[in-house]
Amino acid sequence: MDGGRPVASRSVKKRQDGVWRARYRDEAGKEHARHFKRKVDAQRWLDSVTASVVRGDYVDPKTARLTVGEWCDLWLVGYATRRPSTVRQAKVHVNVIRDGLGDKRLSDVKPSHVKAWTVQLQGKYAPSTTYAIYRRLAQIMSDAVHDGIIPKSPCSRRTSPGQAKQRPYVATTHQVWALHDAMPEHLRAAVLLGAFVGLRVSEAVALRVSDVDFMRGIVRPEVQYPDEPLKTETSRTPIPIPHELALALSANVERYGGPTIVTNQLGRPVGPAAVEHAVRAVRGTVEGLPEGFRFHDLRHYLASLLISQGLDVKVVQTRMRHANATTTLNVYGHMFPDTDESARAAVAVAFASRADSLRTEAGS
Repeated sequence: MDGGRPVASRSVKKRQDGVWRARYRDEAGKEHARHFKRKVDAQRWLDSVTASVVRGDYVDPKTARLTVGEWCDLWLVGYATRRPSTVRQAKVHVNVIRDGLGDKRLSDVKPSHVKAWTVQLQGKYAPSTTYAIYRRLAQIMSDAVHDGIIPKSPCSRRTSPGQAKQRPYVATTHQVWALHDAMPEHLRAAVLLGAFVGLRVSEAVALRVSDVDFMRGIVRPEVQYPDEPLKTETSRTPIPIPHELALALSANVERYGGPTIVTNQLGRPVGPAAVEHAVRAVRGTVEGLPEGFRFHDLRHYLASLLISQGLDVKVVQTRMRHANATTTLNVYGHMFPDTDESARAAVAVAFASRADSLRTEAGS
């Protein structure tokens, strides 16, 4: 035993043809052998194998010959248990990974290869897309380590291309209502759900009438388009809405009578594409809205509205249904009041109190 790990059995023997045969059995009892002209080379190879066993980074030589493309195929088989939309996105990323690294052996991929590959991606894709593809490679490589196929992942903080941090566009209240009025009447409820409830487009179009408590003013998201569970439990957080918004949503239900809040003219559910297409079609008529304005930007409006009313980060996190406050601060931190000035003012108050106390003592 060495370091709590069993050292594989091994031997070096000379064959009748004069070649030295080095052999060992791994912890699973599987035998591996190589042949060398010199005994010193056979012993050196065997020592390196033993050292890897002791370190805990031993890898079966046969599995180490897997290419990135072959491992991606195996990885996708295990990943197929996820929701279909998630698997589709993974396949898109894997296709890009195959194009750039697919022919390389897993054990041959070095950090320098990953960095060079991400540079090529940056010339083809947006920063956010490049980062997403890189994170997929990191996930795939991490799973290869977990399965004992490679000893260490070539992906690390040093190889990461970095996640693009773009400040979201925040529409004004006037622009939000102008967008609402410019939308086809049957889709205006979607704007209300995005701007004042904070639903994502796949959540907004799938919101059922039964998910809204019109009397108490509570929206409880349960599914996303087409009829799938929400990705996280946090996304199911009930959202309080004012009486005025509940009335507006109720009126839409009364007029179109569909099973969902957002419908087409005949009261039938619509998909995200219909809403996104409508936003693209009318955004140019709203003064000041950028060309790339999307339905998702309505969530940013709600966050800014809450922050402008003095709500703290934890409340904003809950209303936006973020898993943690870090996400909220990463996206909306620049909208919160200047904390440096607030801290400076707080300390100044303490000094002012001290000065008042000294003046009182001097006067007595």
